[in-house]
Amino acid sequence: MKKNAILCVGAGLSGATIARLLAEKDYIVDIVEERNHTAGNCYTERDKHTGIMIHTYGPHIFHTDKEHVWNFVNQYCTMMPYINRVKTTIKDQVYSLPINLHTINQFFCKAFLPDEARKFIEKKANRSIFEPKNFEEQALKFVGKEIYETFFKGYSTKQWGLDPKELPASILKRLPIRFNYNDSYFSHRYQGIPRDGYSNLINNILDHPNITLHLHTHFDQSSAKEYSHVFYSGPLDAYFKYREGHLAYRTLDFKSFTHKGDYLGTAVMNYGEETVPFTRITEHKYFSPWEHHEESVCYREYSRNCEKGDLPYYPIRLVGKMDVLERYTILANKEQNVTFVGRLGTYRYLDMDVTIAEALEAAREFLHKKRT
Repeated sequence: MKKNAILCVGAGLSGATIARLLAEKDYIVDIVEERNHTAGNCYTERDKHTGIMIHTYGPHIFHTDKEHVWNFVNQYCTMMPYINRVKTTIKDQVYSLPINLHTINQFFCKAFLPDEARKFIEKKANRSIFEPKNFEEQALKFVGKEIYETFFKGYSTKQWGLDPKELPASILKRLPIRFNYNDSYFSHRYQGIPRDGYSNLINNILDHPNITLHLHTHFDQSSAKEYSHVFYSGPLDAYFKYREGHLAYRTLDFKSFTHKGDYLGTAVMNYGEETVPFTRITEHKYFSPWEHHEESVCYREYSRNCEKGDLPYYPIRLVGKMDVLERYTILANKEQNVTFVGRLGTYRYLDMDVTIAEALEAAREFLHKKRT
């Protein structure tokens, strides 16, 4: 075993962040990555024909209230201000999301003031539901039947491949309505996108003499004994060779097309009706509004269950179906000198800022234990 040698499995946000912190503390860090590129699912590259920066695995907008995370990423890139504004097309009408005062007034053909809209929605809400048992009941309790069936039911069914009655209420944690005209999708203090793309950000984080990157390299568990510690950001069930079964994920398929001029006129257009097979269309030049492009590259996005060989995106953590995860969690806690990190390693949906924050904490906790 190499005394100061660390292995990071995966060259995404988790692996890169941990590798950088430990490299700066004189650890020798090897990173193995199965794909032929860094940055995981936030990988970006320029389209060869149009020059547009493409979010290859779907759009990523960096948003956080964590100042230390914001300061960390700004060391390695020029972060450009970016406000995510999402629209949705339903029955030949275009509405703003999240649902706000403009959406309410447009949908109900009203001109409510904020307090008037709040009282109106309170009357629409189903107050007979005291303890929602699922996503549908949670939505009905918050916003009532009309808004639920128009804006939530179809989209959620497509996104998760399940009837909303089968989804946990926790997906809808709070009232998904704003009683003002704020159409920013996120409400965090810091919001932006790296000027030169996320791949550039990750590559800059990895640019340290103590870090060696091995692309297109499968993680060989037998080699782990050569290192004093392993930080694993791959699929949790894959680490244990699926001995307890497969964890459930949703995956995404993208069908790209080009268009001369503007296609959507915005970055993201959701399609809430279940009869429309895709969940949304994204127009990638709008994720770099500081650039100018005559043509456009768009993605139609389709959600489905993850099968063998697919790229996992979203964990399906259904109430009553967590026994497989519980067994893997027990196994993970018994592992010596291995830390499971990231959305795949912990089987959770994580925003980018949370992923980085947890990676920073994992690296610091490791350093603290070594000191003591």
